[in-house]
Amino acid sequence: MLIKFGMQLSCGEFGPVIQWHISVGMSAAPKADEAQTIDGVDAGNELMQLQCRFYESRFPEIDELVMVNVRSIAEMGAYVSLLEYNNIEGMILLSELSRRRIRSINKLVRVGKNEVVMVLRVDKEKGYIDLSKRRVSPEDIIKCEERYNKAKTVHGVLRQVAQDTGLELTDLYEKIGWPLYKKFKMEQPLGADDEKKVEYLHCYDIFKMGITDPAVFDGLNIEPATLASLRTHIGRRLAAQPIKIRADIEVTCFTYEGIEAIREALTAAQLKSTDDVPIKVKLIAPPMYVMTTNTLDKVKGIALLHEAIEAVHTIIKSKGGGLVVKMEPKVVSVNEEREFLQMIEKLENENRQVDGDDDEDD
Repeated sequence: MLIKFGMQLSCGEFGPVIQWHISVGMSAAPKADEAQTIDGVDAGNELMQLQCRFYESRFPEIDELVMVNVRSIAEMGAYVSLLEYNNIEGMILLSELSRRRIRSINKLVRVGKNEVVMVLRVDKEKGYIDLSKRRVSPEDIIKCEERYNKAKTVHGVLRQVAQDTGLELTDLYEKIGWPLYKKFKMEQPLGADDEKKVEYLHCYDIFKMGITDPAVFDGLNIEPATLASLRTHIGRRLAAQPIKIRADIEVTCFTYEGIEAIREALTAAQLKSTDDVPIKVKLIAPPMYVMTTNTLDKVKGIALLHEAIEAVHTIIKSKGGGLVVKMEPKVVSVNEEREFLQMIEKLENENRQVDGDDDEDD
């Protein structure tokens, strides 16, 4: 139904008059053979082409941990979508929400929030999936979130390839994602009965291997253009990012060689640098110094900073000075680095103010 409003302004005996017109009619329905399009592309078909479950199995296994999104809350429990299985519906029963007495469902689960749950029952014919939240441990949550984040990254890479090549996302999973899982599966013996537990290297880790080892993708039944697009997007999204490692030290020496001894000790620390792990030493405020490196190898970076600190300790001790490690070498987060830079800026401003006071005294 189509409703139209109109307005007409006219001049009456006592001033302007506004007349409103309302017309009601039926809007023309689109023809059955006319598809709705956006920018010339069938929106429905395009959306279908970019949807697919993360794993080859259409349904999760019993006792499997899955990531879900809460869609609605009812008297029986919470209805959810299984994010890794193309948003098929599942239900967390009321009795499986918590081990404690339930006073308010809304305090346990919220609509729109992601939750880690365990699969209790699966009816593949009817599509029923019963889930449990109360049987999930904190360790399970960490493992499931890590796996889900990896799978989501892989999904994003394959979606980009699908958009580049015009292929359906399901085809890319069938030709790339799922075959790679099978190619790198690992069998581990469980006991004396020759039973084996099959584990799969995650496709995320396989993609990362492919950055430095192109042979990883050998045997895949895909066109060269598709492979080129895959490598491009893997390089953009999964390439290792340098991490910053920092250590804070206090170096003092009150002997005759004081300043020169400190300079020699800190130079020895910088000489521990390598091409992969360059070490820098910066003065924060006497006697505090910060030692940093940016590297792709966390273990190697921390180990080399320890060696650099030991080099400083050896030299400064031989000169009659001392060293105190205020913060052991560790990877610093973005927030920690921001706070560190703010602290340096504050100290520099204080030093400028002190210098200005000295000038005025002169």
